[in-house]
Amino acid sequence: MKRSTAAVTALLLALTGCSSGDGGSGGDDANTLTLAGWSLATTPEFKVLADGFHAKYPDVTVALKEYDPKNYDTQMIADLAAGKAPDVYVQKTLKNFYTYQNGKQLLDVSDVASGLGSGTNGLSSYQVEGKTYAIPYRQDSWVIYYNKALFDQAKVKYPDGSWTWDDYADAGKRLTTGLKAAGSKALGVYEHVWQSTLQGFALAQSPGADLTSGNFGYLKPYYTRAVDLQKAGAQVSLGDATTNNLTYQAQFGKQQAAMMTMGTWYIATLLSQQKSGDADRFEWGIAPAPQLDKSTTGTSATPVTFADPTGMGINPKINKDRIDTAKKFLAYAGSADAAKALAGIGITPANTDAAAGTIFAIPGVPTDAVSKFAFTKHDTKPENPVGKNTAPLQNILNDLHTAVLSGSKDIDTAIAEAQERAKNEVLTK
Repeated sequence: MKRSTAAVTALLLALTGCSSGDGGSGGDDANTLTLAGWSLATTPEFKVLADGFHAKYPDVTVALKEYDPKNYDTQMIADLAAGKAPDVYVQKTLKNFYTYQNGKQLLDVSDVASGLGSGTNGLSSYQVEGKTYAIPYRQDSWVIYYNKALFDQAKVKYPDGSWTWDDYADAGKRLTTGLKAAGSKALGVYEHVWQSTLQGFALAQSPGADLTSGNFGYLKPYYTRAVDLQKAGAQVSLGDATTNNLTYQAQFGKQQAAMMTMGTWYIATLLSQQKSGDADRFEWGIAPAPQLDKSTTGTSATPVTFADPTGMGINPKINKDRIDTAKKFLAYAGSADAAKALAGIGITPANTDAAAGTIFAIPGVPTDAVSKFAFTKHDTKPENPVGKNTAPLQNILNDLHTAVLSGSKDIDTAIAEAQERAKNEVLTK
């Protein structure tokens, strides 16, 4: 991860001086836009958007160009440098948006943004000094997924939107105890190995938390609870999860854990895997993410959670004759029509209000009031606030995550060392 991020930054900086904006990407056909995507066979959202736009503008065809998902940024940068990048390309991770924008690899699309309604979430993450450089088409949010059968077996009440993190941890322990008593090997909680599972919530929910300040004290209560859950046997340890290459899809989908926090993108995956047999068939639901304290719990409040949007921008070397068409495509990608089309395949679009009716009509999606509340109402904050120091600071915090959950360092020592590294390696450079 460190190497790829450094490569992205270096290559984009090298590109800064060579983006003229008067080139001609994607060929000469004025009626064909080119769009970047990845894993096209298993990631249908790009084709859905291309087909939806073609239906609205029959004279325009959107041709997809497939990239390797693991090397997307490296390949995209190489294509941008060579003048071969598609007209429109996805900002796969918000963490790297700053380097694309700072490297002058995105056209100003503020005029597109100004035409979108207030229902398009995540737009502010792509705005720099009052200008907009990408349009979000997806905005996932992290929620609790829970297995109703395992909760019933353990005789624990379902999450109802009133939980703090202490409530979540307590339920996880009671679930583990209750399931063991019932003869099940399932654990109460599965939290995947990503730093996001703790740091994303800590940054979003802790008053005054600021990633770029270099003060990471806000992480302590989140790691204290997580270590306690590991010691109590209610959560698989980080070491076991990494050694055994555990996947969150199998841990929840194969009923190895009664609940976990995960982004709303997992709705589509779980539905697909239950249909294919890769996941067991069981009744499940979603609930708002646990909260820092009671002030944001309950259905009369707005729960705070996190997730980065996924947006699309325009290659500055696009043929000038296609700029207006590319902007129309971005406007469509952020529209209510596109939101409904994406929701139809289980994707959480940027405009969740427009999509709610569609997604809850999909067979298998839970339709209880708490699940609907969790999907539609939340204050979703970015995991990666846009800035030049975000990527290197996240790399330092990933080391902290591994050190604490592996037990090699206590949380106080790990935070102190991370703060010192942030100061010496990033903030004073």
